Amino acid sequence: MRSAAVEMAEDKWSECVGSLKGVILDMCGVLYDSGAGGGTPIEGSVEAVKRLKASDLQLRFCTNETQATREKFVEKLCRMGFEIEVSEVFSPAPAVVSILKQRGLRPHLLVHNDVLPEFEGVEKSNPNCVVIGDAADNFSYQNMNSAFYVLIGQEKPTLFSMGRGRYYKETDGLKLDVGAYMKALEYACDIEAEVVGKPAPMFFQSVLNDMGIQPHEALMIGDDLVNDVGGSQQCGMKGLQVRTGKYRPSDERHPTVTADGYVDNLATAVETILKYRG
Repeated sequence: MRSAAVEMAEDKWSECVGSLKGVILDMCGVLYDSGAGGGTPIEGSVEAVKRLKASDLQLRFCTNETQATREKFVEKLCRMGFEIEVSEVFSPAPAVVSILKQRGLRPHLLVHNDVLPEFEGVEKSNPNCVVIGDAADNFSYQNMNSAFYVLIGQEKPTLFSMGRGRYYKETDGLKLDVGAYMKALEYACDIEAEVVGKPAPMFFQSVLNDMGIQPHEALMIGDDLVNDVGGSQQCGMKGLQVRTGKYRPSDERHPTVTADGYVDNLATAVETILKYRG
């Protein structure tokens, strides 16, 4: 079945929805487009979240957002009209802080100023690793070189990247994401970063563990074919791609990742999921 809004065969929808117990939503590009003033909600997404919460499905939000703390991020979305709790949101910064403490690492931070409060309890003197996130204007030559200097001075350089997205969409167009800068440091230091966030399997698994469900009982909905859809599929989940946010028509001809279905937006996805659940 193909229409302007939905592309997935009816038997596939039935199979996808039949065992479904939980839905995981990406945020930027699915719920809203970021930009000036905090961004704007995508049409129908506020009501779509309400409908999912009113259903018998569990709902979590999985984001690589690293330009704010989870608390500030959720506050922004609530102002847009979304009904979201901090405990429902999984983002890379708290996860990487946990790793740093477990391994006794002291980070040099190349991150957005607004996410710095997440790292207040972490020792940062005499750094022995680097953590990068979506630092936006903090990705200057000087700051990149400072991160390089820390890494190249270590016998076994350790680089943590909070996500590895290539780009994301704001209201005025596409913007370079952390993955581009991660690759620069990897190349310069001849290392491979440890990715914390999507598409890392442990990140998706932490969300599944919180819901208490198995991968085949969960559906991921995102705008990033590789990191949202491909990452979830690698964990055994189904993955839908919305044609909003960073979606490009060429995604539907990607050589290695094929979504289980394509939908015009979150509202259409939710409408179809609930229809097939009866």
